Amino acid sequence: MTDKLQDFGHTFQIKSIASLMKNQSFLEQIHDILDEKHYDSDSLKWIVKECKKYYDEYRKCITLDVFKVKTSEVENDIQKVAIVENLKEVFRHMESPDLEYIQDKTLDFFKNQTLKSAIIQSVDIMESKGDFEQIKRLVDDALNAGTERNIGHEYIEHIEDRYSETARTTVPTGWDVIDDLTQGGLGGGELGVIVAPAGVGKTWVLAAIGANSMKKGRHIVHYTLELNEAYVGLRYDSIFTGVANQNLKYHKDDVQSEMDKLKGDLVIKYYPTKSASVNTLSAHLKRLTTLGTKVDMVVVDYADILKDTGGAREVRHALGNIYEDLRGLAGEFQIPIWTASQANRSALDEDVIEAQKVSESYQKIMTADFVMSLSRKVEDKIGNTGRFHVIKNRFGPDGITFPAKVNTNTGKMEIYEGNSVGGKEQQGKIDNRDNLMKKMLSNRYEDLMADE
Repeated sequence: MTDKLQDFGHTFQIKSIASLMKNQSFLEQIHDILDEKHYDSDSLKWIVKECKKYYDEYRKCITLDVFKVKTSEVENDIQKVAIVENLKEVFRHMESPDLEYIQDKTLDFFKNQTLKSAIIQSVDIMESKGDFEQIKRLVDDALNAGTERNIGHEYIEHIEDRYSETARTTVPTGWDVIDDLTQGGLGGGELGVIVAPAGVGKTWVLAAIGANSMKKGRHIVHYTLELNEAYVGLRYDSIFTGVANQNLKYHKDDVQSEMDKLKGDLVIKYYPTKSASVNTLSAHLKRLTTLGTKVDMVVVDYADILKDTGGAREVRHALGNIYEDLRGLAGEFQIPIWTASQANRSALDEDVIEAQKVSESYQKIMTADFVMSLSRKVEDKIGNTGRFHVIKNRFGPDGITFPAKVNTNTGKMEIYEGNSVGGKEQQGKIDNRDNLMKKMLSNRYEDLMADE
């Protein structure tokens, strides 16, 4: 056993770090079991931690230049010297002929270190309470480190899993017609997209979904890439109180009263446009989780202005990458994600916005699980009306249009069945407004002709 442990000594650990920095595919392969605690010295632990953190943020291996910057930020001079010396050694081994062998043995190294830790913990458990079941679990986990024990869903054996209430845990939108269509809202690992032209109310819709979910006791993280955090917070205030944004300063007590009723919670995080990637959001969610913050759903306002890290040259390919990464993020944390996408300019005059009006990349539609458009012509904005149209729905029917009440002063939004009392009333308002607008335009035309 001693000889085996010596095989994984300082030189081996240095070479394994050299492999992490040189070979991205190797880093990706061992990413899930890579842990700085497996390394002996504090300086090596620091280097490995930075390697992993950089990959999580940028999805590529850390470079020497980055390490120079990171090392300069270390305040402890003794630690800094140790890090620099170890980094020099790492870079001397970057071209070692046995790195391929080192990579093959790294998994054994991790298993070995995990087993050592389990044995040490087992001794402590034996001395304190003698819990043999806990010791067995520790040792079993150590022996199985790096192996995937879940082979997948066995169709015949796991029939009950498909029909259990927990087979798909959803977060409702708060709009009954949409929750019925999606069988309860979006579930873990699922992506929903709101499509609308500029200035129609995408941010308000996303905030309304977040607010409605908070009322149901859910914990929401709202990423804003255009508006600052306080401004987005004010929109939530308006939605909860029904008070227009510009009047909220006179109703702080009402805001507080509504907040006291909430069972859920909200974190709003601002990143400037194109400064954040999906990797950035992933790193932030991991920090929240580490701090004990519960996350039930994420809102991203909006995905089109995230940064692509896939190196695509064309906008449509970059957007395709972003949406695929965003759905991957939903899967990584097993939470639903709602975002919005820009419709093209021609959609401004459309009664109903269809899939072909989505700007730049159809990959957005293909990637998402649920896509719904919002159309609001000039007369709709005047009358606080609009139409939601279901473009795509993995959970049920699509191609359905719903009349809606949409007030972008207060965030008040109601979506109706077309044949319901409220739906007929709302559709009647839309039709009357359209007719009134046509009449006004007709009268104006006649006046102009009379002047000729």
